Amino acid sequence: MLLTGFLLAFSVSAQIKMPGIFGDHMVIQRGRPVPVWGWSSPNEKLVLTFNQQKKEITADRNGKWRVNLDPEPAGGPFELKVQDGNSLIFHDVMVGEVWVCSGQSNMEFELKSARNADNEIMNAGYPEIRHIKIPLTLSNTPKDDIPPTQWEVCSPKTAGDFTAVGYFFAREIVKRLHVSVGLINTTWGGTMVEAWTSHGALENSPEFKSIINSVPDKDIESAMKERHKRLAQQVKLLQKNVIDTVPEADWKNPDYNSQGWPKISIALNWENQQLGLSDLDGIVWYRKEVFLDDSIVNKSVTLSLGKIDDNDDTYVNGIWVGSTKNWAENRIYRVPAGVFKTGKNIIAVKVEDTGGGGGFYGDSSSVYLKSEDGFISLSNNWIFRIAKITSNAMGIGPNDHTSLLFNAMINPLIPYGIRGVLWYQGEANTERAYQYRTAFPLMISDWRQHWGEGNFPFYFVQLASFNAGNGNSQQGSTWAELREAQARTLSLPATGMSVTTDIGESNDIHPKNKQDVGLRLAAIAMNNIYEQTEEYSGPVYESMNIQKDKIILSFTHTGSGLLVKDKYGYLRGFEIAGPDHHFYYAKAIMQNNKVIVYADEVSQAESVHFAWADDAADANLYNKEGFPAVPFRTDQWKGVTDDKKFEIGKP
Repeated sequence: MLLTGFLLAFSVSAQIKMPGIFGDHMVIQRGRPVPVWGWSSPNEKLVLTFNQQKKEITADRNGKWRVNLDPEPAGGPFELKVQDGNSLIFHDVMVGEVWVCSGQSNMEFELKSARNADNEIMNAGYPEIRHIKIPLTLSNTPKDDIPPTQWEVCSPKTAGDFTAVGYFFAREIVKRLHVSVGLINTTWGGTMVEAWTSHGALENSPEFKSIINSVPDKDIESAMKERHKRLAQQVKLLQKNVIDTVPEADWKNPDYNSQGWPKISIALNWENQQLGLSDLDGIVWYRKEVFLDDSIVNKSVTLSLGKIDDNDDTYVNGIWVGSTKNWAENRIYRVPAGVFKTGKNIIAVKVEDTGGGGGFYGDSSSVYLKSEDGFISLSNNWIFRIAKITSNAMGIGPNDHTSLLFNAMINPLIPYGIRGVLWYQGEANTERAYQYRTAFPLMISDWRQHWGEGNFPFYFVQLASFNAGNGNSQQGSTWAELREAQARTLSLPATGMSVTTDIGESNDIHPKNKQDVGLRLAAIAMNNIYEQTEEYSGPVYESMNIQKDKIILSFTHTGSGLLVKDKYGYLRGFEIAGPDHHFYYAKAIMQNNKVIVYADEVSQAESVHFAWADDAADANLYNKEGFPAVPFRTDQWKGVTDDKKFEIGKP
């Protein structure tokens, strides 16, 4: 028995294993040494072959091995073969450009939810683009591998699940350079930058060191267990009046007795309601009774449920009417005639939350029934029941401590060969925007140090316009201050920023125009990396000249000239203040590629703000190449986030 166990263990250990980032259809970075690594038996000799290359390596005493393939030009498809008596072969491997796409939900945002999605997906025949989605995973310690996943070849069948920003970036690179592009999509919605930064970087930072060291690792583990226990108790309390033992499969049926189910609002994720469910991931059922007369039941009806985080299966009177696997997409289902009945009807929605926020959210007015004869609101009187609690880490979320995402979703990717990083994040850090001036550059430097490839390109998206809290120059704007922190990060070498204030949506934190985001990032790459000289930025504030009641502003990146996008020629988005620090909407005119700003209320000018608001969509200064001006202020007066500091467990 012991001998059998020993032989089995030896057989398993002798199998070659490589990290999950390697797979069929992957793209490896052209023009640079290609790190390849994995595990085998201790001291085992291995042979790697790729294209015309052959490398030999011996695993160390722990079975770990690593070798660098010589730089390869763009091309493929090839096979990567690793042998140690056994063989591991990866097929359809391309050599091209590899970009990590990371951040929070606007980078996670899928192509199938983007503007004009149906047409974009139908025309997504770009097999040169390859995409891998890193599973949502947390870890308190650095991991050396990711959960099972796979590279996908871009086609109309697969592209809908790609990161939209990454796809539009890659498509432009493919069109212009005719090389393969690999997108490593490692994203998690609603996450703070500190979750993506290593423990070591934070521990060595004067800004964060004392905070990090004040919470021992053992306290994190105990907190995870305590949170899981507390959540289970809260679920039991909420459902104390539910006494049936009917199988979950029957909860959708109209004759099921849902007495005892508690009430819930559909205007907010369940985490943001006073329900004690801030840590709940899992499966939750929503039910609602709706009474109808004869006028609607024999006609086709549109059922709109708004947005649901993450996935849903929707039933009417026990009949399945639709399903959507995307947290950012509006649910609109066509219900055939005869499914609704005269009198009482039951709408049941099974919601699966895979992480982050969960359940209905957004504008409850988007939840309704509509037929040719009228409109019926469904915004009130919903009830719910929790069917299943799941968790990635016993109740802990990605923002509950630092480094959890670096450990699980970045560290296992290192040192995979990459060209650079595309980053879209910051919404979760707006309340600590001033500290982001330190935290964001720290993370970039941290990744570069771990990868050991020098200052690889790091291009990021500045926050789009969104009316988060009516922030403006008068009462302060956390979003404007975060944009400023992002712009300051351009002082780091090999960085670039895509401005998106003009393509946001006032009432949606996830704007659908991801095409222009990707194209603007691609313009930076084409100019800075791929040696195709072109303008890639909008006007950037350079200096000011105060002339009593007026301020004359000078800019760089004016391209072939400044441009105002307004059919009447009016410049908008500028404000001016005097010694009292009170800002007034300003009149602004362009003259000799400069902008002159003034206001009747200000006799002695001191400062100008441009696009200084949560929602800065009215700002309309561009260059003639079509890039919007970077938001700015000419003063350094105290902001609303200057004194806000990071606290463990708070984003």
